[in-house]
Amino acid sequence: MVIASYGGRPAHPQWYKNLLVEPEAVVQIGARKIAVTARTASGVERAQLWGRVVSAYEGYAQYQSRTEREIPIVILERGEM
Repeated sequence: MVIASYGGRPAHPQWYKNLLVEPEAVVQIGARKIAVTARTASGVERAQLWGRVVSAYEGYAQYQSRTEREIPIVILERGEM
């Protein structure tokens, strides 16, 4: 998963807007490329994940306090290349 925090700015980051239009993407980690399909977590799933996200990096709670928008949690599910 990736977090579309944009540091708590009022608008979503452009990469997140791009994924809303085209959820099929490729993630590159070093030389390795992985096809993924992105979806935004919502409801109970997001609430459960948000606690884990903030536990991993407390700064996300601070980012959320800076903005009225709900910071998206984007789930990246493996696809095929």
